[in-house]
Amino acid sequence: MPPKSMTGFGRGEAGSPERTWTVEIRTVNHRFLDQKLSLPRPFSLFEEPIKKVIADSLERGRIDVHVSVRGEVLVQPRLSVRQTMADQYHACLREIQERYRLEGGISLTDMLSMRDLISVEEEQPDMEAEWLLVRAAVVQALQECHRMREQEGQSLKNDLESRLHRFKSLVEKIDGQLPQILAIRQEELRERVHKLLDGVQLDPLRLAQECAIMADKSDVSEEVARLNSHIQQFYTFLASHEAVGRRLDFLLQEFLREVNTLCSKINSADIAQLGVEMKNEIEKLREQVQNVE
Repeated sequence: MPPKSMTGFGRGEAGSPERTWTVEIRTVNHRFLDQKLSLPRPFSLFEEPIKKVIADSLERGRIDVHVSVRGEVLVQPRLSVRQTMADQYHACLREIQERYRLEGGISLTDMLSMRDLISVEEEQPDMEAEWLLVRAAVVQALQECHRMREQEGQSLKNDLESRLHRFKSLVEKIDGQLPQILAIRQEELRERVHKLLDGVQLDPLRLAQECAIMADKSDVSEEVARLNSHIQQFYTFLASHEAVGRRLDFLLQEFLREVNTLCSKINSADIAQLGVEMKNEIEKLREQVQNVE
């Protein structure tokens, strides 16, 4: 299974004959798992359970989740008269009218001007039943999102392998030139020493040994060996079933460190040019790795 991309989209639906829940999930690259949810206000208590379901399925990425419902209104307001209070208000108004000999009867307007005579109650839906529907829609959206992330991940893997192959060929070029580079370096050192010690008699064997020691400081065989090891690790991670984005990013940091060391040790225009090409490939690899989960 190829590594997964962090770019994906999924849509899921679940419902009853009366209504349907719809969940849309969009994901993009992010260093961590960052979730943002939008859902109907009366059902805000579903936010944390939804986040948990997603966290159990996705490891990294910016996750935007939109939850909506269509069909019958779930929260039905119900109005009712507070009968006891209305009777007391009516009795008080009649008492005032009789006591002060006021003309006219008690009207509906008079009664409605009294506070709290009518109460508003909301019938709450069966939250457990609604949660089962919402969860089913979330799971379906995640499955579709996973399929898209896997397809995108295969494209990423193909591109990464192609660029890694190009990087490996550059390392092999440097490795093939090392014997010649070291030989040239030793000869350059001998010429420099002879000029500096013109007229001074030295043991030829000792001079050759010192030149070899100085040339050895330009040996980059260890850096090349470590680069080959890192390349093999990169291929191994690309074949892994786990989330490897962070490990690939770390490996590329090691790539760059070894290339910088290699270029600083060898004072060669050809190697410098190869070093520039290698850094360019590393940068392109890093751009793609940012999208790997």
